[in-house]
Amino acid sequence: MANKTALVISAHSADFVWRCGGAIALHQEQGYDVTIVCLSYGERGESAKLWKQEGMTLDGVKSARRKEAETAAEALNAHDIRFMDLGDYPLEMDKDAKFALVDIIREVQPDFMFSHSHYDPYNTDHAYATKMAMECRMIAQAWGHNPGQKVLGAPQLYLFEPHQTEQMQWKPDVFLDITPVWEKKWAAIQAMQGQEHLWAYYKNVAENRGNHFRRNSGGQAGGRDCRYAEGFQSVFPRTVDTLG
Repeated sequence: MANKTALVISAHSADFVWRCGGAIALHQEQGYDVTIVCLSYGERGESAKLWKQEGMTLDGVKSARRKEAETAAEALNAHDIRFMDLGDYPLEMDKDAKFALVDIIREVQPDFMFSHSHYDPYNTDHAYATKMAMECRMIAQAWGHNPGQKVLGAPQLYLFEPHQTEQMQWKPDVFLDITPVWEKKWAAIQAMQGQEHLWAYYKNVAENRGNHFRRNSGGQAGGRDCRYAEGFQSVFPRTVDTLG
């Protein structure tokens, strides 16, 4: 029997680490195959430290970013990581690129998906990636698109936490305990040498979300212990058999 699957659609090659690295590692341990798709390397807009090195080139930045992302994915034990190299600042997808992403979605047949918040005034690449994730999810569900391919069902799309939540109109409705895999996420974070200024920030985010997990699981009245967590906002209604 094939493993369950999950798909991460990351605008840049480091985004998946900060925002859902714990979820990747945790679900891999639970027997899922998690595929990460990096739409770009973030080579133009998110690689300032690399560009400050004398003689740096665009190809050199891309190569360094790819190596960092592959090292991080290995630390998380991710099933697969793919790079579409679509460019950033701005990130843009033509029809061929969209159809290539649709092919990946149909190949993976994810039980659930991850991408960015709907809105990000500081980095429009992020919101654009989620717009494309939703559009390509829709196309992957269409029986008339590439008849003969296996059509996608209706996987949940979880929006992972943006950098400044108050500005992004992002409201988490799910907290995931990542304490058992925190060391894997921390190793992946440390693989992002080009963005070392974010390491402590995202450790603090995980600790804060751990506090929110504890409070929302019962708090002092018998709540589960949790040191580190990740927050997500679900796009589609979740169907359940009990509300308890």
